Amino acid sequence: MRSLIAFIATILLAVSVHAAIEFHEFESLEQEQQFKELSNTLRCPKCQNNTIGDSNAPLAQDLRQKVYEMTKDGKSKQDIIDYMIARYGNFVTYNPPFTVATAILWLGPLTVVVIGFTLIVIRSRNNKVKPAAEADGWSEEKEAKLNALLKDQNTGDKPQ
Repeated sequence: MRSLIAFIATILLAVSVHAAIEFHEFESLEQEQQFKELSNTLRCPKCQNNTIGDSNAPLAQDLRQKVYEMTKDGKSKQDIIDYMIARYGNFVTYNPPFTVATAILWLGPLTVVVIGFTLIVIRSRNNKVKPAAEADGWSEEKEAKLNALLKDQNTGDKPQ
């Protein structure tokens, strides 16, 4: 009975671990290298932060298959990237090109830093540190009164 339970558990575990392994044959080493590079540089539109090589989503599997087919047909790396961008937009690449649509993504952080630094410089120039005596309205007359009070207090506290 125990061996039957162990056998069933082993079969169930083996079924859950089973994964489809894709195998692609190429005519040349250059084609295989191009396929690997594209699989690791094109982004899966569904997974957002995974490459099509890392993702197991059905869309990523379809994209890998399309890249394989285009590579086998002799398409260049740039032709395949252009096809993917035309179909899925610039999002499919990790380094989108500088266009009017992506300008805010490229220039936004730099603009925020420059504006922030400019505001800090302007505010620091406007709020120059004033001497402590001027800032509190402290004068020589107040200083003399304080010294007199301290002198009276010190002489009043001493035992005679």
